[in-house]
Amino acid sequence: MRSLLHKLGRDAAPVDIVEEVQHNPNDKEAAVGEKSTTNESDPGHETDSSQEISKEAQAGIQRVEAMTKVWTRNDMYMAYVTIWILYFVDALQSGMSTSFYPYVTSSFYLHSLTATTSIMSSLIGGLFKLPLAKILDIWGRPQGFCCMLFCLTIGLIMMAACDGVKTYAAAQVFYWVGYNGITYSVSIFLADTSALKNRALLFAFVSSPYIITCWISGIVAERFLDGPGWRWGYGAFAIIVPAVCSPLLWLFYKNHVKAKKAGLLPKHESKGGFWPTLKYYLIEFDILGLLLITTGLALFLLSFNLYSYQKDQWKSPLIICFLIFGGLLMIAFALYEKFLAPKTFIPYQLLMDRTVISACILSGALFVSFYIWDSYFPSFLQVVNNLDVVKTSYVVNVYSVGSCFWSLLVGWAVRKTGRFKWLAVYFGVPVTILGVGLMIHFRQPNENVGYIVMCQIFIATAGGTLVICEQMAVMAATSHEFIAVVLAIEAMFANIGGAIGLTVASAIWTGVFPQHLAQYLPASEQANLPTIYGSITEQLAYPYGSETRNAIARAYGDSQRYMLIAATAIQAISLVSVMFWRDIKLSDVKQNKGLVF
Repeated sequence: MRSLLHKLGRDAAPVDIVEEVQHNPNDKEAAVGEKSTTNESDPGHETDSSQEISKEAQAGIQRVEAMTKVWTRNDMYMAYVTIWILYFVDALQSGMSTSFYPYVTSSFYLHSLTATTSIMSSLIGGLFKLPLAKILDIWGRPQGFCCMLFCLTIGLIMMAACDGVKTYAAAQVFYWVGYNGITYSVSIFLADTSALKNRALLFAFVSSPYIITCWISGIVAERFLDGPGWRWGYGAFAIIVPAVCSPLLWLFYKNHVKAKKAGLLPKHESKGGFWPTLKYYLIEFDILGLLLITTGLALFLLSFNLYSYQKDQWKSPLIICFLIFGGLLMIAFALYEKFLAPKTFIPYQLLMDRTVISACILSGALFVSFYIWDSYFPSFLQVVNNLDVVKTSYVVNVYSVGSCFWSLLVGWAVRKTGRFKWLAVYFGVPVTILGVGLMIHFRQPNENVGYIVMCQIFIATAGGTLVICEQMAVMAATSHEFIAVVLAIEAMFANIGGAIGLTVASAIWTGVFPQHLAQYLPASEQANLPTIYGSITEQLAYPYGSETRNAIARAYGDSQRYMLIAATAIQAISLVSVMFWRDIKLSDVKQNKGLVF
């Protein structure tokens, strides 16, 4: 659900924009900066040498500022093209994995855990972006990128070799930490190297591969499922992804050496020996706070979808312990951050800005809604609408294609007008409510799948608008120094929202589907209820139109109705959130130094 854009200048070519941030921390109503200046000489070889590297900034920020002072226009083009290719490969692999999920869990006869296996990975993947923001700011952009590439590769290898849902769920954590971390690191790099008014267009450009991969990811997935199997699908990309990332890593290294030779990299004092260094980083990353909030949220949210597997359900000692200890750990986190933490996990001073906090709330609400209606969507299309894997992937990916294409238009509009709030208020949120609300009626048995596609198009155009606008809102409200942190906070809200959405979807599914399935199944199939409930393969084994298949479809429809009502109701939060944004003029906000887009 994160996409975005390339710059459309008057001459369709980047200019050398030299910007100096002068952010007034006391100004709560506008982000202020000086006017930018442009270098009309060859921007590929000249930058404004009068600008010094920010002495007060952390080492990672200083390094990227030094890089933008020494890199050439060709380096910038090469970086953006490489990032586009990286997004293409990641989008292809991600789309393929979406088709694999039901078959992976069904291979262990636990199809109902499709949403559950994603909850921990979604939660940790979102929370990890805050310590990752610290890594990017303290160590550097390339170092953080390499760490995330390692996690992604390990996750793919583990998924290829998993022998059960537990191993698969653990692999998902590594994979999504790496996947989200790579896209986040790249987003920060794009923010480092682009003017704010052009940033939406650049974000949309590098996310445009989704427009292509939508049409081929399902075909690739089906070839693997019909051929060597889903394990080889994960294994192949464990090799492909690192290979694709290599040119970008080389570019980072090349310009780091160049900046070092030019004497642009400030020297930093050593923190001492091993233990002082370890203590420094433990404090900087707020490790204890991270463990408290991650564990607390995980225990609390998991209880809502694991209860149905316990004999006593909500009265089960395990579920009661999850709820109690999860709640206590979240309370402990709040108290620790307030009274004991040397460095807080969340920079609360940023959250005091109404534009930042309301944009984060919007991000969370959108993801809650999205994951409620999306969790069992591929299964619904195959079982109820009788679509094969390829056609299912086409319908599922209408969102990715539509939002990425539409975001190009939104980015252009933001660049031309210098405003973003009006797009969210008058188009993004209302059309989202319309699209999700219509699916309450159309996502039922005997309804034409074309109406579902229509709803997906509505949601896609609205989503492409809102994702860009919320990110522009948090970036416009702060300075370059805090870009990594505010985007991490926004992403954290999104991923926690996703985890909540998955939890709600799983709770509705486990609470509604088996009961209604038992009600609708013919007497001759009652003994097979656990097998049917636990495997999409078993559900698809019954002929389309048969009494049993129709019973399964009715149970799906009942479950979907409750999910979509919940997803629509959540959008009320989105509507209120965008009203609190300040209407910031982007051309008045200057953040970057050196040669930028």
